[in-house]
Amino acid sequence: MSSSLRLSYARRSVFGAGLKYDVIVIGSGFGGAVTACRLAERGMRVLVLERGRRWAPEEYPRHPGDAWFWSQRRPQRANGWIDFRIWDSMSVAQGAGVGGGSLIYANIVVDARPEVFEKGWPAEITHGELRQYYDRVARMMNVQQVPENQRPHRFRLMQEAAEKAGHKARFRPLPLGVTFDPEWSYDRPDAFGEHQSKKWVNDQGVEQGTCVHCGHCDLGCRVRAKNTLDVNYIPWAERHGAEVRPLHQVERITPRAYGKGFRVDFRRYDGGRPHVAYEEADRVIVAAGSLGSTELLLRCRDQYQTMPRLSPALGYNWSSNGDFLTPAVYTDREVEPSQGPTITCAIDFLDGTHGDQRFFIEDGGFPDLLGMAMESEKRGGKRDRRFDLMIAAMKQVVRVSNDPCHKIMPWFAQGVDAGDGRLYLGRPRFAPWRRELMLDWRIGRSQGVIDAIVAMHTQLSEVTGGTARIPPSWSLLKSLVTPHPLGGCNMADTPDRGVVDHRGQVFNYPGLYVADGAIVPRAIGINPSKTIAALAERTAEMMV
Repeated sequence: MSSSLRLSYARRSVFGAGLKYDVIVIGSGFGGAVTACRLAERGMRVLVLERGRRWAPEEYPRHPGDAWFWSQRRPQRANGWIDFRIWDSMSVAQGAGVGGGSLIYANIVVDARPEVFEKGWPAEITHGELRQYYDRVARMMNVQQVPENQRPHRFRLMQEAAEKAGHKARFRPLPLGVTFDPEWSYDRPDAFGEHQSKKWVNDQGVEQGTCVHCGHCDLGCRVRAKNTLDVNYIPWAERHGAEVRPLHQVERITPRAYGKGFRVDFRRYDGGRPHVAYEEADRVIVAAGSLGSTELLLRCRDQYQTMPRLSPALGYNWSSNGDFLTPAVYTDREVEPSQGPTITCAIDFLDGTHGDQRFFIEDGGFPDLLGMAMESEKRGGKRDRRFDLMIAAMKQVVRVSNDPCHKIMPWFAQGVDAGDGRLYLGRPRFAPWRRELMLDWRIGRSQGVIDAIVAMHTQLSEVTGGTARIPPSWSLLKSLVTPHPLGGCNMADTPDRGVVDHRGQVFNYPGLYVADGAIVPRAIGINPSKTIAALAERTAEMMV
């Protein structure tokens, strides 16, 4: 018998003989893409079910009538770029598509600090343990810093602010999942034009381009300089036989009645009308994000009762990762927040020596949505009301009538909040026949870190001649927005304290795993994508 046949025989004897797939992965973000890739590399038959569409660069949203928003209740009608959930005190922004959160993330590929793992994690998870997996992620994401000759206005403003406020030693450039051309320069004629991007082929065989600093990182990089998961981990998984199905929304998971494995029921939206179907596999990896994975398991336990032995800790200890944005207005200097990568540098206060709070200040950027809106008004055509509301909210925050964007510094931050939110299934007041995902989150124990962030944003603005504009949503309503939701299926030592063990395997259900931000048991106060991916690398390696 040949070595390849022996490998195939051994694999099928361990992984569900008779089943079409060895592993079904639900979601294709920093957990799903990584695990799918590594398991496919090992010769396993992998199926990836992704609720969103597979985006092509020419389809990325740019104008009010484009496919901006995802609807959890009506995905067949609205399967756009971003899933924006609104609750009383917290709103959450998530990506929707093949590549998951990487489609909208701000390119930051950075380690959590070692002390983050000293409390609240299983004993097996330490920074030292994750070191090799962090390194794997960095190689796969082709991590680089903004070249010195290409640092945008925001970078220099932030560096100046750190020095004038006495925090020079805390300032540092950040590692980005972006490919730069060392020869590119802001001084070039038409510097931001797509034709300035140089084509190249990455290690996974996908053609990409180099960054032209257009500022559209969060809306999809049309030159493909941004190293999203759909240009590295996912195509590499597909090259090794993984099957990726977009527009497949999973509804429930059921342990098989006979033998090992699970049945996964889903709705397909790739052919117009929803089509109900299912697949089975020996193992299932839930990687639908903090909200998606928690909701799916809550429905399996509380609604469908297919997995009644899921931990009572399911849904608890949810965190917003302390995200906060403060715009500052400058009258005598150009900031140009819509030029350059979305985030490029940071001032690190995660050591807790500044007012006993841990936080991480970053230079925020945003796409030129106002410019897009004005261009669309000239052209006419269909408009999305939600896009108009987003533009109106931006104008209200900025409160500048003439050329409102180029002198705004969007100070951003993340912090170590209390992580005491709870996700659960509830009945909407005006539709009690439905059960929807709800969030109970209160500012109480987290207000200290947000106040510290606001104070630092104000100080950094003042020392550089700007005026901080605290958003009314915070000053009046104490309401926050986060693109970095964490927790809900927390990693722990025992099932009474969490949902999964240190490997990501669900307590009481061998063969079922969670691999995404839902398993992170506490706020890490820094962009979490690399930590989520590193944990997923480890989970894939430990699956035997």
